[in-house]
Amino acid sequence: MNITVWNENRHEKTNETVASIYPKGIHGAIEGFLTESGHEVKTGTLDEPEHGLTEEVLDNTDVLVWWGHKAHDEVQDDIVERVKQRVLEGMGLIVLHSGHFSKIFKSLMGTGCDLKWRESDDTERVWNVDPSHPIAKGIGEYFEIEKEEMYGEHFDIPAPDELVFVSWFTGGEVFRSGATFKRGRGKIFYFRPGHETYPTYHQAEVQQVIKNAVEWAKNQDTPKHTYGNYQPIEK
Repeated sequence: MNITVWNENRHEKTNETVASIYPKGIHGAIEGFLTESGHEVKTGTLDEPEHGLTEEVLDNTDVLVWWGHKAHDEVQDDIVERVKQRVLEGMGLIVLHSGHFSKIFKSLMGTGCDLKWRESDDTERVWNVDPSHPIAKGIGEYFEIEKEEMYGEHFDIPAPDELVFVSWFTGGEVFRSGATFKRGRGKIFYFRPGHETYPTYHQAEVQQVIKNAVEWAKNQDTPKHTYGNYQPIEK
């Protein structure tokens, strides 16, 4: 499978804590464990020409993994539209953590995608609420992340097609932390964990979910449909 991991790559350049946790960037960490799973993985970052998301790159991408936070507004609208069209054509999209507020996710959801949040070293307990789902393969009844940023409801998204994970935090909040959507011929998975100042993407369960998600999101050569003016089949 051809996977592109996109990361704005700004925190890693300005925050020593983030740089020490992810010396190759968040994108590099994700690239590493997906490559170990046997995939062909490339990366793209915000400051590259066309944000590293040229037409050629996207045309050769089965699944795009997206992480962004502090620079959502710097992503060019024409690149967002380019990514959106590829999703509608069948490219899978995995949106991670603060990517909930990215232009591409908000455009595909059609809602504000806002939520509550708090940085206070909460423990996150991620409950597996759909254990038969392919994205939950190898995940037990729940797993815990020792320290994470809290996200709390209400999460302003459309009702998910499928809800795979729900998180609880030590402050008492809950959150729909693993949700699937279909747009056009493309499949989308939003996965909540991954604040930049915690080593979340080094945790085995988090890596397993992302590995499962890219397998699930790959287009299975579903047939294309004809749109527009159409002549009758029966003569």
